Amino acid sequence: MSGGNIEILAPAGSPEALTAAVRCGADAVYLGVGRFNARRAAHNFAPEDMPETVRYCHARGTAVHLALNTLVREDEMRDALALAEQACAWGVDALIIQDRGLARRIHAAAPDMPLHASTQLSCHTPSGVEELRDYGFSRVVLAREMSREEIAECVGLGCETEVFAHGALCMCVSGQCLLSAMLGGRSGNRGMCAQPCRLPFAPAGGGPAGDRTALSLKDLCLLDYVEQLREAGVDSLKIEGRMKRPEYVAAAVTAYRAAADGQPVDRQLTEDLQAVFSRSGFTDGYYRGRRDAALFGSRRREDVTAATAEVFSRLHRLYDRENPRVPLALTFTMRAGEPVRLEGRSGDTAVQAEGPVPEAAVHRPLSAQRAAEQLRKTGGTPFLPPEVDCRMADGLTVPLSALNALRREVCDRLLDMRGETAPVSFTYTQEPPCVSRAQRSDSPKLVARFADAAQCPEDGDMDAAVVPLDTPPEVLRRLCARRPTGVEIPRGLFGADEAARRLLAAAKDAGAAFALCGGVGAVRLAREASLPPVGGFGLNVANRDALRAYAEEGAAAAVLSMELTFAQMAFAARGQAVIPAGALVYGHQPLMLLRACPRRAAEGCAGCGDSRPRAMTDRRGAVFPLECGRGRPGGCVELLNGDCLFWADRRNELPPLDFWLLHFTGEDAGEVRETLRAYRGGGRPPERLTRGLYRRGVE
Repeated sequence: MSGGNIEILAPAGSPEALTAAVRCGADAVYLGVGRFNARRAAHNFAPEDMPETVRYCHARGTAVHLALNTLVREDEMRDALALAEQACAWGVDALIIQDRGLARRIHAAAPDMPLHASTQLSCHTPSGVEELRDYGFSRVVLAREMSREEIAECVGLGCETEVFAHGALCMCVSGQCLLSAMLGGRSGNRGMCAQPCRLPFAPAGGGPAGDRTALSLKDLCLLDYVEQLREAGVDSLKIEGRMKRPEYVAAAVTAYRAAADGQPVDRQLTEDLQAVFSRSGFTDGYYRGRRDAALFGSRRREDVTAATAEVFSRLHRLYDRENPRVPLALTFTMRAGEPVRLEGRSGDTAVQAEGPVPEAAVHRPLSAQRAAEQLRKTGGTPFLPPEVDCRMADGLTVPLSALNALRREVCDRLLDMRGETAPVSFTYTQEPPCVSRAQRSDSPKLVARFADAAQCPEDGDMDAAVVPLDTPPEVLRRLCARRPTGVEIPRGLFGADEAARRLLAAAKDAGAAFALCGGVGAVRLAREASLPPVGGFGLNVANRDALRAYAEEGAAAAVLSMELTFAQMAFAARGQAVIPAGALVYGHQPLMLLRACPRRAAEGCAGCGDSRPRAMTDRRGAVFPLECGRGRPGGCVELLNGDCLFWADRRNELPPLDFWLLHFTGEDAGEVRETLRAYRGGGRPPERLTRGLYRRGVE
């Protein structure tokens, strides 16, 4: 696709916001129902209101996308599928999905329902788009951190692409954030993010953060690039904001509608849009490949006071009545001795209404011009002033009120018929139980992941090791000679598919046994390199069907989501799941995957990790280390938990999984040996530790 129409997709966090979106020209809206959507704090919609909501939108030519874009635990799968079945009955146009297990079940039950891969699936490479396409997704919502060139590489791969064009930017790549969950038990992957990143953070070394908001980004605005994106072949422009006011929705949709239609955007409107919501203004930094200090910003006092009642009143007028958008053609027929007829046609929908029998005109017969003028009065309806074809015999007349009644009847019936939506067939399928796998040992295997191959002790007591993808082949060959050793494909691979392919080929030649995959594209890359993929924690496996989905894609094993409690991992007990499953049970857990390094943006790279700590500090003085990926494929940065996850002293409480993953970041070889011994036979906990979310879980 190149240079075609581009969809304007608007947020509908409430019925009033939906009305604003539709009346201002949105081609599609996205909304949530119930608890399985990523904005559970929005007003959202009640199930009983959805049939009329879908009819209202479809009558006006607007598609409805339902967000089912949260992780689904094993005990919630049936309820999530029941909501998907309802959505099929309502006739929504697409489902937006994050959870791979849920997507697998819906695609099997309702193959005709379009599935859109949520941005929560963290897709940011051509390999990721191709993998999701082959698994049944008809559209992929790309990560917000991508540049123009990276977006272009993901277009034209046999799958629609959707790009965020306006609204709030998360600091973390969507779907890869545990900060809110770890700090307050509210999961962004389950629609409950508390946005702790908007609180004060600053580079470590200068004490607790004051008013520095180093993890807060400005709002995105790609209004100046709509034509570029259209020409690149992007299918849909998404406006963020299901938590925002209807006036914001009206302003954003109106502006992007004009830009998509090739019309000039009113300057007052763009000023009002910035006044309604921005953080120190807007940014296009990711799109232009500029990940510097200009990308960062916070909500200022002047941003709040700029949103005056006058601005909101002006924006409310954008949607306070129906705006005509729906094409209409009318044919009026008047013959002697027959009831007058009015036929209306809108797209493929046609209706006909009859009125009185015309009379011979005593003074002035009804002219075609007069009849057409009366029939064109469609104000107050969604219909554009119609083209009217009058087929009239001479010397006849009917009252103008009869024409008005015919016009109203035709318009009403057309709206009703346009709103009729055929349900999508949904056949619920019961998955067979997994066949138990034979086990060689009752003890879980120890798998150690290292940030640097130099950390890996030759005599360390581990069953398998994982080293960085760019480990030199001679080093990797030596490690592989001692034990099964895999390479880690980073969670963030922006623009680095080809580099990853070259490194995977070299790793395969050096004897690598598998690849630990941080994202959906990595699974495909590993498979292409004939290295068995092992799903990392970044794949957010939270249920039995997600394990099945990745097994069907060739995964040899997978790490479960760190947001599950041990009890919630029962579906993956040793020998019971379709592939071996494990849990990350040691290390400074990665809390955020960052494409824009906050330390570098604030102070540059000089001395980072040397004279100054490579870390961030919050307002209370808590330190969050940064694992720098500069110079590695993707070049992303990981924000780590300052407290170390530790369970070696309570090994008996760990669930009976196939393997335990130990995640080493800054430890030296001696510390690694000691930790490995502790997880084999028990050991004392460190001074600062966390038990993670494995006991308390998340909302």
